[in-house]
This record gives sequence, structure tokens and C-alpha cells, in this order.
Amino acid sequence: MSIAQKIIELFKRKEKIQTGGGQKALEKQMSMGKMTARARIKALLDPNSFHEYDLFVEHKCKDFDMDKKQLAADGVITGTGTIYGHPVGIYAQDFTVAGGSLGLMHARKITKIMDHAVKLGIPLIGINDSGGARIQEGVNSLAGYGEIFYRNTLASGVIPQISVILGPCAGGAVYSPALTDFVFVVDNISKMFITGPEVIKTVLGEEISMEDLGGAKVQTEITGNAHFFSSSEAECFEQIKKLITYIPWNNTKKATAFPPKRPKELYKIEKIIPQVPTKPYDVRNVIKAVCDDSDFFEIHERWAANIVVGFARLDGETVGVVANQPMVMAGVLDVDSSDKAARFIRFCDAFNIPLITLVDLPGYLPGVDQEHAGVIRHGAKLLYSYSEATVPKITIILRKAYGGGYIAMCSRHLGADFVFAWPTAEIAVMGPEGAANIIFRNEILNAADPNEMRKLKVQEYTEKFANPYIAAANGHIDAVISPEETREFLIHSLKISVNKSENRANKKHGIPPF
Repeated sequence: MSIAQKIIELFKRKEKIQTGGGQKALEKQMSMGKMTARARIKALLDPNSFHEYDLFVEHKCKDFDMDKKQLAADGVITGTGTIYGHPVGIYAQDFTVAGGSLGLMHARKITKIMDHAVKLGIPLIGINDSGGARIQEGVNSLAGYGEIFYRNTLASGVIPQISVILGPCAGGAVYSPALTDFVFVVDNISKMFITGPEVIKTVLGEEISMEDLGGAKVQTEITGNAHFFSSSEAECFEQIKKLITYIPWNNTKKATAFPPKRPKELYKIEKIIPQVPTKPYDVRNVIKAVCDDSDFFEIHERWAANIVVGFARLDGETVGVVANQPMVMAGVLDVDSSDKAARFIRFCDAFNIPLITLVDLPGYLPGVDQEHAGVIRHGAKLLYSYSEATVPKITIILRKAYGGGYIAMCSRHLGADFVFAWPTAEIAVMGPEGAANIIFRNEILNAADPNEMRKLKVQEYTEKFANPYIAAANGHIDAVISPEETREFLIHSLKISVNKSENRANKKHGIPPF
């Protein structure tokens, strides 16, 4: 066979494999409102940037007549490419080929691109669309999952790992996304669950739809397993592209800097917080009033909304923002919000992203339900993550900072590098009403007019503690600043913290309150 004939044969083989499970399977995939695996990669990456590897890998299974079946690319496409010029490793399961089922060689293709991503120091994106383990391969399929989970863990904190659920992701398969940094889901397409509706019906006698069990809304609003929700695959890919611009390639780099931009005139920071201290407001407006171009990229927006986390830029540099949300449950900390913030803080610390914390909360949420749900253990995760973080940490106390909540939200006592407070800040063990009722209990009870006495004592306590100056006098905060000065103080603090270093005790690792 001549060289020309060999080249022709090569292109024929490539073309056949690249059609996946065949025309009918491709049409069925698209009829479900889903893009094909190759179309997804093309839509996500920069034009003509994708380079595919292991196209000709085939399964080795001979049982159940599998030796007679050729599975195109063994049901998964792997390679490298770029997003806005940033290099990434990527794999996409192909549901048109044996339902995207995972066998040993399928898994080995995935682990190979994972190893490449770690070695090359580039983010890894995994597109999940699979019916699960390839049962014909038995324990080899389980071995494949185990090898993927192991690498997810080794890569954690070394390179960013992104999971995109664009179809079913069931059983053991869900643990790979759970081990990654960010999970993206699409309405009516994404399905994540350990046990399917059929098994639940058989074992528990309960009927539930796949959507209600583990659909996109469930995973973003109830469980918190997914970070980003979108209504279409195209919208999902735009979210991923935006995320990539905020994060570094790996843990030895810093995120790419952008030209600085002033916040939009729409957001007047001095007018955001109401005069009445009990009235709520949207803390995202404060974030937008200080960050570049008022562009805030929120993460976990639909889950544990009493705390807000996400990425922004200050003077062109990426920062991670953690902020109490007074509009939801007065911004209290509870089980879910503590988990949400702690995980985000650890990501930022692992990837050299400075942390900005905006404080306005009455403390931890009281109640039997929270106590029984383990608010002590979950709340401690927030304390641990802030204390462990060595990136620059800057805290702004906007309004209320009561009790354990004051300590937990990156106070000076947990290692904050700079703590500033607005004149509206209230730093105390508890709110004036509760404190006055305890401290002045006898005086109130014995007064001729208890209600009037209570008002006087509340006012007395407020004047003494519901301001930032006592904390400032004790050195717990560095400066009392006006709202208009906030952006300037943040940018200055970041610039002088750029070479921050800390010497910690030499140890294998700490033991977080998991």
C-alpha cells in the first residue's frame, strides 16, 4: 500500500469513528435536545484549537459478544484546546456510543488526559453524558471509576477541575463531579443521582421522576451539588468560558490580569445600606459598587442564598468575595452557608486568589433543627478554612457583626490581614435588644415603666457598642472608613499584600471538621 493510500485509509477510519454511534444515534441524541459530544467540544473551545488524542483506542472486552462490537473512540473523546487562548484539557463522553458507558479503556482515556492536565499545569474540563458502568466489563468498569476518583483527588488544589453534566450521571459516576471544583448543569438535560427512580420504587415503594430526584434545579437549589445552572447548553458553555477568565491555570500561577475599570455609575455605594439597621438590602450591590466594571461572577447562586460567594476584579486582578446576604434570613450563618463559604475559601486559597469578606450578620442561626443538623461541626468548617488560608485576606464590616458570626467572618482573630469598618458597623456579643434584656434585667423589671426603661437601656447599649470605635480602640479593626473609600482601601491593601508569605507549622495536613 502506497503512502497516499495509507493516508486515504487513515482519513476514512477517522471519519467513521468521528460519526460516533452512527447517524440514527446522533439524530436520537439531538432529538432529546442534546448536542453531540464533538459539537459540545467545538462549541466550548476556541475555533480550530481542539487536538484529539487516543481516537483509535478500543475496548478489550470479549464477553457477551463484545469482541464483535466496535465502539467508536470507546465512547469518549479526549484532547486539549484553548478557551480565550487559555489551554485546557478536555474529555466528553459520547452517549451515542453504547450510551457513553464507561469501560476500562474508556476510563484509561480519561485518566490519561487527567494525567496530562496535571503534568502540563492546565485546567481539566469533563463533560459527563453516560448511562454508567459498562456492565459487560464487570469489575473492570468499577476499576476504571476508582482510577478516575483517585486522580480527581490528587489533582485537587493543583489544577482547576470543572465538571459539566449534560445528560445522565448516575451511581458511582457522580463521585467524580463531586470531587471537582465546579459543577455545571442544564435544565431538563442534567441528571445526577446515586440510586435511580426504579430502584427507589422497588425498595421504598415511592414513585419519583428523574427530574425531581436529581435534575438541574434540585442539584443547584436543594443539594448544592452543582454550582451553576443554565437553561441551555450554549448558556452553560458561556458560563464556563467566563469562569476560565477568572481562575489561574494551576496552583503555581495567578489568574490573568485585565485592564482596570471603574465601577459603573449606577451603583452608589453610600446609598445602598438603609438608615434603619433592621432593614435588608442586596449585598451584591455593594460588591458591584466596588469591583471593576461592576462585574460580579456569582457561584452557587441558587443554594444557601444567605451567603454570597463569587469572583470579581479589583484594579484588574481576580479576587474571591464572601459576603453575608441581609436579604435572606438576615444573612445568618447556618449549616449550608457555612459549607458553601468554606469550600469557596479553600478553592481561592489553593489557587492564589485573595479573599475579600463583607460582613453583615446577626450570628449563627439558632434552633433545634440547626443543632441537630450539626451546625457546630459545619460552622467550624468556616472557621477552619479562613484560619487555614494564607492568601491576602481583607475584611470590611458593613453593619452587624454579632457573636460567633463576627469571629467566623474572617475577623482579625482568624488571621485577616486588614479589617476595616464602615461607621454603620455594630460589633458586639449580641444585638442591643437582647443584650439590654440580659444586662439590665433587674433594672427593667423593677422600673416604674419597664417598657420605657428597656428603651433607655437599649439606647445606652447601642451608644456604647453598636459602633466600630470600641473595636478600633482595641486594635481589632485597622480603620473606620466611609463607604466611598472602600474601593481605594481594598486596592491599596491588595497591592501591598502581593508578596505576603506565612510560615506555618510543618505537618502532613490538618484535619478539617468534615
